[in-house]
Amino acid sequence: MSIAIKFCGLSRPEDIDAAAAADARYVGFVFYPKSPRAVSMVQARALAQVTPVGLAKVGLVVDPDDAFLDQLMAQVPLDILQLHGHEMPARVLEIRKRTRLPVMKAIGIADQADLAQIADHAAVADQLLIDAKPPKTADLPGGNGLSFDWRLLAGRRWPVPWMLAGGLSPENVRLAVQMTGAKQVDVSSGVERAAGVKDPAMMAAFAQAANPA
Repeated sequence: MSIAIKFCGLSRPEDIDAAAAADARYVGFVFYPKSPRAVSMVQARALAQVTPVGLAKVGLVVDPDDAFLDQLMAQVPLDILQLHGHEMPARVLEIRKRTRLPVMKAIGIADQADLAQIADHAAVADQLLIDAKPPKTADLPGGNGLSFDWRLLAGRRWPVPWMLAGGLSPENVRLAVQMTGAKQVDVSSGVERAAGVKDPAMMAAFAQAANPA
């Protein structure tokens, strides 16, 4: 079975082209102003319009209020919402109902104790994104280029699909897949030549490493 790839933090049409050329399954647009990968709704709409059919468009949001969600749904044709804040299970359900979109809930992991929250969110989300827990001093909830101890996920299964994120790169993605059993992987900073600037050659290399011929 091939590993599904999500390239997150795309901001230019050429990023979409590179993701499609790498046979990605998902492309991610970041709606978080503090991120160097942030795009406006106008930018995201233009990117969504040039995204090939079959390539799922994911909107990354952080603790969004209802007014923001309503505006986003009206302006950008997304396929999935990625909740990357402190949304509790009840809020995840509210967002699913309000937007009528599948929801991917990001969960930060640093140690064994952090695994307990996964089951609660697996009961309400359509997918999970298991990421490295950001440092307390970090400005960003994700995209920090940090990984966690992948051995924590070895042999674990949940009732919904899940995606591995956090510090992945062309150099380590194959090992990460082998250690965790992940069927889906997410990368952002690991395929950039500068903060927020994707490198098509690195994207191609990541895809090749994740799914070697």
